[in-house]
Amino acid sequence: MQDSSLSAPAAPIASLPGPAQNSSAAEDRILVDRAQAGDTHAFDDLVRKYTPKLYGLVYNMTSNREDTADLLQDVFAKAYRSIKRFMGKSSFYTWIYSIAVNMTLNFLKKRGRHHKVSLDDVDTGIENDPEFIRVTTANTGTLREVNIHELQKRLNTAMMKLSEDHRTVVTLYDVQGLQHAEISKILGVSEGTVRSRLFYAHRLLQTYLEDFVK
Repeated sequence: MQDSSLSAPAAPIASLPGPAQNSSAAEDRILVDRAQAGDTHAFDDLVRKYTPKLYGLVYNMTSNREDTADLLQDVFAKAYRSIKRFMGKSSFYTWIYSIAVNMTLNFLKKRGRHHKVSLDDVDTGIENDPEFIRVTTANTGTLREVNIHELQKRLNTAMMKLSEDHRTVVTLYDVQGLQHAEISKILGVSEGTVRSRLFYAHRLLQTYLEDFVK
C-alpha cells in the first residue's frame, strides 16, 4: 500500500462526490477481490478513490489537518490489514466509512471534549459548504447581508460545540450527503436514532447561530 495518495490536498467539501452507487459498488467489489488475492495495486486504487471522501469526513469531525492526515493513514492501514476479512455483507464504502468514523470517534474521546481549537489554525472546511450554510441559516433571508468570514468562524465554533455523536451525523448527512439509511449502517444505529440525532443537532446549531443570523 502506498502512502503518497494521502498527501493530496483536501477538495472543497461541497464538491465531494456522493456515496458510491451500484456501478461504483461493483467496481469496488472487483478491486476488493483483487486486493484480497494479494494485489496491492488494487488496494492503492481504493485508497486513491476514497481519500478525498474520507478526508472530508474526518476533517469535519476533527477540524485539524494534521490529525486528519494521521487518522487517514491509520484508517487505511487498518483496512489493509482487515481486507481479507471483508465478506461483502455491506458495500465497501459503508465498511470503510464505519472504520473511519469509529477510529475518529475514538480519537476524539481520547483527545477530550475540552480540547481547544484555535480558529487561526483551522481551515474553512464545513464553513464553506453552501448546503451546510443553507441548512443552518434556513428561512433567515439574511445570508447575503452577513459577514461571511465571521459566519465561517461561528459555524466552526458551533460545530465544535456539538458532541462527537451529533457532529458525526451532521458531517455524514449535511456535508457528505449520505442518506439516513446509509448513516444507520455506518454507525450501527437505527434510522430513528439517526433522525433524532440530526434533529437535535440542527436545533443546537440554530441556537448557537441564532444571535448572528437574526
